[in-house]
Amino acid sequence: MRAVQLDAFGGPEVLDVREARAPQAGPGQVRVRVTAAGLNPMDWIITADADTAARFGLNLPVGFGTDYAGVIDQVGDGVTGFAPGDRVFGGALSRAIANFVVIDLGEGIAANEVHHTPEDVDDRTAATLTIAGRTALAALAVVNPGPDDTVLIGGAAGGVGVFAVQLARIAGARVIGTGSATSSDSLRGLGAEPVAYGHGLADRVRALAPGGITAAIDLHGVETVHAARELGVSDGRICTIATQIEGVSAANGANATQGALEELARLVAAGQLRVPIAASFPIDQIRRAVEVQAGRHVHGKIVIDL
Repeated sequence: MRAVQLDAFGGPEVLDVREARAPQAGPGQVRVRVTAAGLNPMDWIITADADTAARFGLNLPVGFGTDYAGVIDQVGDGVTGFAPGDRVFGGALSRAIANFVVIDLGEGIAANEVHHTPEDVDDRTAATLTIAGRTALAALAVVNPGPDDTVLIGGAAGGVGVFAVQLARIAGARVIGTGSATSSDSLRGLGAEPVAYGHGLADRVRALAPGGITAAIDLHGVETVHAARELGVSDGRICTIATQIEGVSAANGANATQGALEELARLVAAGQLRVPIAASFPIDQIRRAVEVQAGRHVHGKIVIDL
Protein backbone atom coordinates (compact mmCIF):
# COMPACT_ATOMS: atom_id res chain seq x y z
CA MET A 1 0.00 0.00 0.00
CA ARG A 2 0.94 3.68 -0.06
CA ALA A 3 1.09 5.64 3.17
CA VAL A 4 2.38 8.95 4.49
CA GLN A 5 5.28 8.26 6.83
CA LEU A 6 7.91 10.22 8.77
CA ASP A 7 11.47 9.14 9.56
CA ALA A 8 12.09 12.36 11.52
CA PHE A 9 9.90 14.71 13.52
CA GLY A 10 9.32 18.16 12.05
CA GLY A 11 7.12 20.18 9.70
CA PRO A 12 5.59 19.42 6.30
CA GLU A 13 9.05 18.93 4.81
CA VAL A 14 9.46 15.57 6.61
CA LEU A 15 6.27 14.07 5.18
CA ASP A 16 6.82 11.45 2.49
CA VAL A 17 4.56 9.03 0.62
CA ARG A 18 6.05 5.54 0.90
CA GLU A 19 5.31 2.03 -0.26
CA ALA A 20 4.53 -0.07 2.81
CA ARG A 21 3.27 -3.52 3.67
CA ALA A 22 -0.51 -3.49 4.05
CA PRO A 23 -1.66 -4.44 7.57
CA GLN A 24 -3.90 -7.48 8.04
CA ALA A 25 -6.94 -7.76 10.31
CA GLY A 26 -6.37 -10.08 13.26
CA PRO A 27 -8.84 -11.36 15.86
CA GLY A 28 -11.16 -8.59 17.05
CA GLN A 29 -9.99 -6.26 14.30
CA VAL A 30 -11.28 -4.82 11.04
CA ARG A 31 -9.30 -3.50 8.10
CA VAL A 32 -10.57 -0.39 6.32
CA ARG A 33 -9.71 0.56 2.77
CA VAL A 34 -9.38 4.30 3.26
CA THR A 35 -10.99 6.58 0.67
CA ALA A 36 -10.56 9.95 2.41
CA ALA A 37 -8.65 11.35 5.40
CA GLY A 38 -9.35 14.68 7.10
CA LEU A 39 -6.54 16.92 8.34
CA ASN A 40 -6.43 18.54 11.79
CA PRO A 41 -3.89 20.82 13.50
CA MET A 42 -3.37 17.95 15.95
CA ASP A 43 -1.80 15.88 13.15
CA TRP A 44 1.21 18.10 12.62
CA ILE A 45 1.41 19.31 16.21
CA ILE A 46 1.98 15.81 17.62
CA THR A 47 4.61 14.95 14.99
CA ALA A 48 6.48 18.28 15.24
CA ASP A 49 8.95 17.11 17.91
CA ALA A 50 9.92 14.00 19.83
CA ASP A 51 8.67 15.15 23.24
CA THR A 52 5.15 15.89 21.99
CA ALA A 53 5.04 12.65 20.01
CA ALA A 54 6.08 10.67 23.08
CA ARG A 55 3.10 12.03 25.04
CA PHE A 56 0.88 10.36 22.45
CA GLY A 57 2.87 7.13 22.45
CA LEU A 58 4.41 7.74 19.01
CA ASN A 59 7.88 6.61 17.96
CA LEU A 60 9.74 6.83 14.66
CA PRO A 61 9.07 5.79 12.00
CA VAL A 62 5.47 6.95 12.29
CA GLY A 63 2.48 7.54 10.05
CA PHE A 64 0.38 10.67 9.77
CA GLY A 65 -3.24 11.78 10.13
CA THR A 66 -6.05 10.51 12.34
CA ASP A 67 -9.49 11.06 10.76
CA TYR A 68 -10.49 8.58 8.06
CA ALA A 69 -13.44 7.23 6.09
CA GLY A 70 -13.66 4.22 3.82
CA VAL A 71 -14.94 0.68 3.38
CA ILE A 72 -14.26 -2.43 5.46
CA ASP A 73 -12.49 -5.08 3.40
CA GLN A 74 -11.32 -7.53 6.09
CA VAL A 75 -12.95 -8.72 9.30
CA GLY A 76 -11.01 -10.71 11.90
CA ASP A 77 -12.27 -13.60 14.02
CA GLY A 78 -14.73 -12.66 16.72
CA VAL A 79 -15.89 -9.39 15.14
CA THR A 80 -19.61 -8.67 15.21
CA GLY A 81 -21.53 -5.67 13.90
CA PHE A 82 -19.22 -5.06 10.93
CA ALA A 83 -18.84 -6.86 7.62
CA PRO A 84 -16.82 -6.47 4.42
CA GLY A 85 -18.41 -3.78 2.27
CA ASP A 86 -19.63 -1.66 5.20
CA ARG A 87 -18.93 2.06 4.81
CA VAL A 88 -17.27 3.37 7.96
CA PHE A 89 -15.45 6.33 9.49
CA GLY A 90 -13.46 7.00 12.64
CA GLY A 91 -9.99 7.65 14.02
CA ALA A 92 -6.61 5.94 13.68
CA LEU A 93 -4.00 7.97 15.55
CA SER A 94 -1.19 9.14 13.27
CA ARG A 95 -1.77 6.44 10.64
CA ALA A 96 -4.95 7.38 8.77
CA ILE A 97 -3.37 8.71 5.57
CA ALA A 98 -2.74 5.30 4.04
CA ASN A 99 -4.57 2.95 1.72
CA PHE A 100 -5.45 0.66 4.64
CA VAL A 101 -5.81 0.99 8.42
CA VAL A 102 -6.54 -1.74 10.95
CA ILE A 103 -8.78 -0.89 13.89
CA ASP A 104 -8.82 -2.98 17.06
CA LEU A 105 -12.43 -2.99 18.26
CA GLY A 106 -11.40 -3.92 21.78
CA GLU A 107 -9.31 -0.85 22.52
CA GLY A 108 -12.26 1.54 22.81
CA ILE A 109 -10.24 4.76 22.59
CA ALA A 110 -10.99 7.87 20.58
CA ALA A 111 -7.92 7.52 18.36
CA ASN A 112 -8.72 3.90 17.44
CA GLU A 113 -12.37 3.61 16.49
CA VAL A 114 -14.77 2.73 13.71
CA HIS A 115 -18.40 3.75 13.14
CA HIS A 116 -20.93 3.04 10.42
CA THR A 117 -21.27 5.88 7.91
CA PRO A 118 -24.93 6.84 7.28
CA GLU A 119 -26.11 6.40 3.72
CA ASP A 120 -26.63 10.12 3.20
CA VAL A 121 -23.11 11.12 4.33
CA ASP A 122 -20.33 11.08 1.73
CA ASP A 123 -16.85 9.81 2.58
CA ARG A 124 -15.13 13.20 2.38
CA THR A 125 -17.53 14.62 4.95
CA ALA A 126 -17.35 11.54 7.17
CA ALA A 127 -13.55 11.86 7.16
CA THR A 128 -13.78 15.27 8.86
CA LEU A 129 -15.90 14.33 11.86
CA THR A 130 -13.75 12.54 14.41
CA ILE A 131 -11.25 14.99 15.91
CA ALA A 132 -12.96 18.32 15.20
CA GLY A 133 -16.46 17.07 15.89
CA ARG A 134 -15.52 15.43 19.18
CA THR A 135 -13.64 18.54 20.29
CA ALA A 136 -16.55 20.83 19.46
CA LEU A 137 -19.00 18.62 21.33
CA ALA A 138 -16.71 18.49 24.37
CA ALA A 139 -16.37 22.29 24.39
CA LEU A 140 -20.12 22.79 24.04
CA ALA A 141 -20.69 20.42 26.94
CA VAL A 142 -18.61 22.71 29.18
CA VAL A 143 -20.60 25.88 28.48
CA ASN A 144 -23.93 24.09 27.82
CA PRO A 145 -25.55 26.73 25.55
CA GLY A 146 -29.31 27.09 25.24
CA PRO A 147 -31.98 29.41 23.79
CA ASP A 148 -31.30 32.09 26.40
CA ASP A 149 -27.57 32.30 25.61
CA THR A 150 -25.39 34.49 23.45
CA VAL A 151 -22.14 32.62 22.87
CA LEU A 152 -18.86 34.14 21.68
CA ILE A 153 -16.77 31.63 19.74
CA GLY A 154 -13.17 32.53 18.95
CA GLY A 155 -11.70 31.00 15.79
CA ALA A 156 -15.20 30.23 14.57
CA ALA A 157 -14.31 29.68 10.91
CA GLY A 158 -11.70 26.98 11.59
CA GLY A 159 -12.02 23.23 11.55
CA VAL A 160 -13.49 22.93 15.06
CA GLY A 161 -15.33 26.23 14.77
CA VAL A 162 -17.57 25.13 11.91
CA PHE A 163 -18.92 22.40 14.18
CA ALA A 164 -19.09 24.49 17.36
CA VAL A 165 -21.03 27.31 15.68
CA GLN A 166 -23.64 25.02 14.19
CA LEU A 167 -24.03 22.88 17.30
CA ALA A 168 -24.55 25.99 19.44
CA ARG A 169 -27.16 27.22 16.95
CA ILE A 170 -28.88 23.82 17.00
CA ALA A 171 -29.05 24.21 20.79
CA GLY A 172 -30.89 27.49 20.24
CA ALA A 173 -28.14 29.93 21.17
CA ARG A 174 -27.21 33.16 19.44
CA VAL A 175 -23.61 32.88 18.20
CA ILE A 176 -21.05 35.62 17.61
CA GLY A 177 -17.94 34.26 15.91
CA THR A 178 -14.51 35.83 15.58
CA GLY A 179 -12.61 35.64 12.32
CA SER A 180 -10.86 37.56 9.60
CA ALA A 181 -12.61 39.87 7.15
CA THR A 182 -12.50 37.13 4.51
CA SER A 183 -14.35 34.69 6.77
CA SER A 184 -17.41 36.86 7.34
CA ASP A 185 -19.57 35.33 4.63
CA SER A 186 -18.71 31.77 5.62
CA LEU A 187 -19.52 32.54 9.26
CA ARG A 188 -22.89 34.00 8.32
CA GLY A 189 -23.55 30.87 6.27
CA LEU A 190 -23.00 28.76 9.37
CA GLY A 191 -25.40 30.89 11.41
CA ALA A 192 -22.93 33.09 13.29
CA GLU A 193 -22.69 36.85 13.45
CA PRO A 194 -19.09 37.67 12.44
CA VAL A 195 -16.82 39.96 14.42
CA ALA A 196 -13.18 40.77 13.67
CA TYR A 197 -10.58 39.38 16.04
CA GLY A 198 -7.75 41.54 17.37
CA HIS A 199 -7.37 44.58 19.59
CA GLY A 200 -10.72 46.00 20.72
CA LEU A 201 -12.59 42.69 20.43
CA ALA A 202 -14.60 43.25 23.62
CA ASP A 203 -15.81 46.65 22.40
CA ARG A 204 -16.90 45.22 19.05
CA VAL A 205 -18.76 42.37 20.75
CA ARG A 206 -20.41 44.84 23.13
CA ALA A 207 -21.67 46.84 20.13
CA LEU A 208 -23.11 43.69 18.56
CA ALA A 209 -24.67 42.42 21.79
CA PRO A 210 -25.53 45.35 24.10
CA GLY A 211 -27.33 42.92 26.38
CA GLY A 212 -24.09 41.03 26.91
CA ILE A 213 -22.80 37.55 26.18
CA THR A 214 -23.35 34.63 28.50
CA ALA A 215 -20.74 32.06 27.40
CA ALA A 216 -17.54 31.83 25.37
CA ILE A 217 -15.40 29.19 23.67
CA ASP A 218 -11.84 30.02 22.61
CA LEU A 219 -10.72 27.68 19.83
CA HIS A 220 -7.47 29.45 19.04
CA GLY A 221 -5.64 31.00 22.00
CA VAL A 222 -6.57 33.36 24.82
CA GLU A 223 -8.00 36.49 23.18
CA THR A 224 -11.60 35.32 23.37
CA VAL A 225 -11.18 34.32 27.02
CA HIS A 226 -9.90 37.79 27.93
CA ALA A 227 -12.73 39.47 26.00
CA ALA A 228 -15.34 37.27 27.67
CA ARG A 229 -13.99 38.06 31.12
CA GLU A 230 -14.00 41.77 30.29
CA LEU A 231 -17.64 41.40 29.27
CA GLY A 232 -18.54 39.79 32.59
CA VAL A 233 -18.77 36.12 31.66
CA SER A 234 -17.97 33.83 34.59
CA ASP A 235 -15.07 31.40 34.20
CA GLY A 236 -17.48 28.51 34.59
CA ARG A 237 -19.02 29.36 31.23
CA ILE A 238 -15.77 29.83 29.35
CA CYS A 239 -13.88 27.02 27.64
CA THR A 240 -10.61 26.66 25.74
CA ILE A 241 -9.20 23.87 23.59
CA ALA A 242 -5.71 25.10 22.68
CA THR A 243 -4.36 26.55 25.91
CA GLN A 244 -4.57 26.30 29.68
CA ILE A 245 -5.83 29.28 31.71
CA GLU A 246 -6.27 29.11 35.46
CA GLY A 247 -9.95 28.91 36.37
CA VAL A 248 -11.10 28.06 32.84
CA SER A 249 -11.98 24.54 31.70
CA ALA A 250 -10.09 23.08 28.75
CA ALA A 251 -12.04 20.70 26.52
CA ASN A 252 -10.55 17.47 25.21
CA GLY A 253 -12.22 15.67 22.32
CA ALA A 254 -11.27 12.31 23.82
CA ASN A 255 -13.72 13.06 26.63
CA ALA A 256 -16.74 13.58 24.39
CA THR A 257 -19.72 11.53 25.48
CA GLN A 258 -20.36 8.03 24.17
CA GLY A 259 -22.32 8.13 20.94
CA ALA A 260 -21.07 11.63 20.09
CA LEU A 261 -19.82 10.74 16.62
CA GLU A 262 -22.95 8.80 15.74
CA GLU A 263 -24.98 11.87 16.72
CA LEU A 264 -22.82 14.13 14.55
CA ALA A 265 -23.21 11.80 11.59
CA ARG A 266 -26.97 11.68 12.14
CA LEU A 267 -27.14 15.49 12.09
CA VAL A 268 -25.16 15.59 8.85
CA ALA A 269 -27.37 12.95 7.27
CA ALA A 270 -30.48 14.88 8.31
CA GLY A 271 -29.16 18.07 6.74
CA GLN A 272 -28.99 19.88 10.09
CA LEU A 273 -25.19 20.08 10.12
CA ARG A 274 -22.93 20.74 7.16
CA VAL A 275 -19.17 20.50 6.92
CA PRO A 276 -17.55 22.99 4.52
CA ILE A 277 -14.73 21.26 2.64
CA ALA A 278 -12.27 24.07 2.00
CA ALA A 279 -9.99 21.98 -0.22
CA SER A 280 -9.03 18.42 -1.11
CA PHE A 281 -5.63 17.12 -2.20
CA PRO A 282 -4.33 13.80 -3.53
CA ILE A 283 -1.97 11.94 -1.22
CA ASP A 284 1.03 12.96 -3.35
CA GLN A 285 0.40 16.59 -2.35
CA ILE A 286 0.41 15.93 1.40
CA ARG A 287 3.11 18.52 2.09
CA ARG A 288 1.17 21.24 0.32
CA ALA A 289 -2.06 20.23 2.06
CA VAL A 290 -0.46 20.49 5.50
CA GLU A 291 1.15 23.85 4.64
CA VAL A 292 -2.28 25.23 3.70
CA GLN A 293 -3.92 23.84 6.81
CA ALA A 294 -1.15 25.02 9.12
CA GLY A 295 -1.61 28.56 7.80
CA ARG A 296 -4.74 28.70 10.01
CA HIS A 297 -6.73 30.72 7.46
CA VAL A 298 -8.76 27.84 6.03
CA HIS A 299 -12.53 28.27 6.21
CA GLY A 300 -13.59 24.69 6.85
CA LYS A 301 -11.82 21.35 6.53
CA ILE A 302 -9.05 19.97 4.30
CA VAL A 303 -9.31 16.39 3.05
CA ILE A 304 -6.79 14.00 1.50
CA ASP A 305 -8.24 11.75 -1.22
CA LEU A 306 -6.89 8.21 -1.44
